[in-house]
Amino acid sequence: MRVLFDTNIVLDVLLNREPFVTEAKALWEANDDGRLTGYISASSLTDIFYVARRIAGVEAARTAVRVCLDAFEICEIDRPVLEYAYSLAGTDFEDDLQIACAHFADIGAIVTRDKTGFSGSPVLAATPGEVLSKL
Repeated sequence: MRVLFDTNIVLDVLLNREPFVTEAKALWEANDDGRLTGYISASSLTDIFYVARRIAGVEAARTAVRVCLDAFEICEIDRPVLEYAYSLAGTDFEDDLQIACAHFADIGAIVTRDKTGFSGSPVLAATPGEVLSKL
């Protein structure tokens, strides 16, 4: 199963955010042991660095980015991906960009805690629990 991790799912693990960390960590472990192939968008890395730096400092933010680069496949963002994201009818461009990344990379699902941002997506949006139940 190929799954795009929404940025918040990754941050839940990196920042040990309760009560979300348990399911997010189980997904990360499924990626680590090959039960799924995890992807993140290139833009997620900048968001992860920004949030981690504000909470834990520059070194922790750099470490978080390195951990993600080691753990996940990265969905590229180029003009066609951005144009497709722009063409989507969503109200949050960040979510539309996640959809576009998953679409162009032929990923089966986007794992997120907030499926409302992905309504109308051609790519399935699923909660961590829903993805874990399919493994």
